[in-house]
Amino acid sequence: MDRVTINAARDRLSTLVDRAPTAPVYLTRRDRAVAAIVGADVLRRLLDDAEELADIRAATAAQDEEQRLDEEPVPWDEVKRDLGLS
Repeated sequence: MDRVTINAARDRLSTLVDRAPTAPVYLTRRDRAVAAIVGADVLRRLLDDAEELADIRAATAAQDEEQRLDEEPVPWDEVKRDLGLS
């Protein structure tokens, strides 16, 4: 894990960006990581994974709520019919 101060990163930005696709480079301020340089493909995968995880958490929460309220889900075909979509 590379750690570079923000001031040092200004002088080495091109080099740091070149290394980012293989390993994140953490930018520090007062010896604390405050940002990171990562490859664009890595960021895209992280965002895709985060969205997938949010969907999984939402589905789990909905199932938990369904069980807590002792409700039956409404079938999708019935929802479409009620909304005039089928």
